[in-house]
Amino acid sequence: MEEQHNNDYFTGVLPCGLRIVCTPSATDVAYCGIAVDAGTRDEYDDESGLAHFCEHLTFKGTHRRRAWHILNRMEAVGGDLNAYTGKEETVYYAAFLKEHIGRAIDLLADIVFGSVYPQPEMNKEVEVVIDEIESYNDSPAELIFDDFERMVFNGHPLGRNILGEADRLRQFTSVDVQRFAGRHYRPENAVLFVYGRVEPSQVMKEAERALKRVGVSLLEDAPLKRVLLEDNAGCGSSNTNVRGPLPDYCPQQLVIEKDTHQAHVMIGCRAYSARDPRHIALYLLNNILGGPGMNSRLNLSLREKNGLVYNVESNMTCYTDTGIWSIYFGCDVHDVPRCRRLVSAELKKLVAAPLSETALAAAKRQIKGQIGISCDNFESMALAMGKTFLHYNRPRDIERLFRKIDALTAAELQQTAAELFCPDNLTTLIYK
Repeated sequence: MEEQHNNDYFTGVLPCGLRIVCTPSATDVAYCGIAVDAGTRDEYDDESGLAHFCEHLTFKGTHRRRAWHILNRMEAVGGDLNAYTGKEETVYYAAFLKEHIGRAIDLLADIVFGSVYPQPEMNKEVEVVIDEIESYNDSPAELIFDDFERMVFNGHPLGRNILGEADRLRQFTSVDVQRFAGRHYRPENAVLFVYGRVEPSQVMKEAERALKRVGVSLLEDAPLKRVLLEDNAGCGSSNTNVRGPLPDYCPQQLVIEKDTHQAHVMIGCRAYSARDPRHIALYLLNNILGGPGMNSRLNLSLREKNGLVYNVESNMTCYTDTGIWSIYFGCDVHDVPRCRRLVSAELKKLVAAPLSETALAAAKRQIKGQIGISCDNFESMALAMGKTFLHYNRPRDIERLFRKIDALTAAELQQTAAELFCPDNLTTLIYK
């Protein structure tokens, strides 16, 4: 068993390979979860939607518990149990008063490593997932993000819809789900994270007990995955997924006819991975352009000055080996050309000239304030900690992020803008 201590966090790894990270918090509410290094991009071609379906079915029965017992276990003490599926991970987590840490770890280990995915429950749950898909299809402002990623990552699993397709989901059997879980839902491919006022030694002991109950070997000759707390370390898991090379990026222009009142528009491109140091410059540029602040350049131009949109935003997502950046807005159909010209003008400004010292300092001050305020959302902090440790073998470090932001120069931002915001590099998708 390996352990590392720091004033701000604790990390450890059990002989079976399960990595553990704990960070103290200021309240009696604790957040605990298991992050598995398996998402949509880890599906084979005939498994589209299976990662998300597996998440749903993980709550439907284990060797020790039936579905009702799983749902009631944390609710009975006022807690909450939840999960989500992403392109590169699936995360199961609970919120509860800290004295119930043993109950939470036992339940999470049981459902993640001991689920049986019963066929009768699958037959019911598939219709629930299909309703989720149809609800999503009814919201073009959300659906367009999936279609845009499909264009940017054309032919690659990263471009797949997380929810999958109804016809394919109805064909899956319990054996299919067990096969997917068998490939990925293993201790050496997962991280147990705890954010709360809980002693790390107690977390380690509870994890050992829970894994023994579910039948996971804790012998010293079990696979051991070492913890690496270094920048740009390799992915901490040893999963057997097939994350193939990315296809070349080819910018596209596409208009899809939709029976909607508004036009919906996305403009963007493939961008940087979380391991690429340039992603910090894009992080700040993205916030300047269309971040949550009402003073973002796109909001001032399209909404405040011209009254053309209700919502305009820019977004970026960093994966382990690539990324995506985009602008979204909705407007009247006849206003699309004008809105596109205004967006283009804002992008050109960032390419044409570096930010002034005053503007750069203000942008840094704003994003650091936003990050600081977001740290008050303890659930989000816990989930970010688990995801960061899963993929990059280090706890989330806000002060480290602040130092990287402070180190950015106007020239770096201008160079990043020139690399990404060139019109020939941009993909455009329009629903109208």
